[in-house]
Amino acid sequence: MKTITKKVLVDQIAQRTGHKRVVAKQIIQEFLDQVIDEIADGNRLEFRDFGVFEVKHRAPRMAQNPKTLERVPVPAKRTVKFKAGRRMRECLETVKADAQTEVKTEAQTTAPATVANARTAESKPQVHVNTGNAPAIIGSITREEAVASS
Repeated sequence: MKTITKKVLVDQIAQRTGHKRVVAKQIIQEFLDQVIDEIADGNRLEFRDFGVFEVKHRAPRMAQNPKTLERVPVPAKRTVKFKAGRRMRECLETVKADAQTEVKTEAQTTAPATVANARTAESKPQVHVNTGNAPAIIGSITREEAVASS
């Protein structure tokens, strides 16, 4: 998976529509500005087959600082929720089905592990150290014992 930036989208749209890059960029930026303005006003934006943007209100709550275990108040806030539309869901399901087919095909072409390889992999000790404050027990080794032995 790669990241597609606004610049890449501008270039693609300019090429497909035959407009200059500057014009495509202005149109896209104006569209994005309008979406932001409407969301900021608390409006629901619905784009058929693409999806719906709406503002959700989160109530104030109490949270806990994981380091100090101190209770901290979290104020109420507004967030944006996006729900994918029909066409987007269909495209995602198609991509998901294709990816699963590729994984199955790849798994069938790889050589199975031999019993000897499995035994040597099992005999190698693996120590995982929990860096958090709570003691972690991995097998019969605690975090403190792992740190002391290293």
